[in-house]
Amino acid sequence: MKFEILSLFPGIIDSFFTSSIMAKAVEKGIIDYSLVNIRGFAFDKHKTCDDAPYGGGAGMVLKAGPLAAALDSVDGRGKRVIYPSPSGIVFDQKQARRLSEYDELVFICGRYEGIDQRIIDMYVDEEISIGDYVISSGEISTLVIIDAVYRLLEGVISGESLLEESFTEGLLEYPHYTRPFDFRGVTVPEVLLSGHHLKINEWRKNERISKTRKNRPDIIDIE
Repeated sequence: MKFEILSLFPGIIDSFFTSSIMAKAVEKGIIDYSLVNIRGFAFDKHKTCDDAPYGGGAGMVLKAGPLAAALDSVDGRGKRVIYPSPSGIVFDQKQARRLSEYDELVFICGRYEGIDQRIIDMYVDEEISIGDYVISSGEISTLVIIDAVYRLLEGVISGESLLEESFTEGLLEYPHYTRPFDFRGVTVPEVLLSGHHLKINEWRKNERISKTRKNRPDIIDIE
């Protein structure tokens, strides 16, 4: 799978692809990526990529010209283009699975008040929101989506780990414990040391149900 990311600050993105599990996925050839600096497509000597909005108002808007040129450089009209935005559909695990089925995704990292609407109309296939809040960096929201998507690809993370994660079967994940057995007077539940896999699985399922009812009753899928 390939990710092509358009950004004013590609350095923020690069460290993600060269670290940890993602770096291993790139090394294995599971993931490919390219970073496109939008500023490299600005027309004036100052490399201006933003301007005041028509109609007045606070903030600045990313200009259509540099963005369109950057998108054309990656054949944006012929690929799935994602624009992370608070105005988009809310991202969830189901959306991550759907996006993981594409061979290639193009992301536009917004800044300031957003991007010129004409770019959305001409190039963007999906506006996606990572939640009901606003952040300053389109790079961060883009990385949230990419992180949720790439880990679903075969060979990145073991299938067993994915099956037991939050949002699988409409439940959150069960609690985890590791050594030491006793930490500041709080011990690990005895059932996890029993070696009885049926009892452990039953405990974990009950914990998943209890945690979901407490923290996310809106998603629980068990009577």
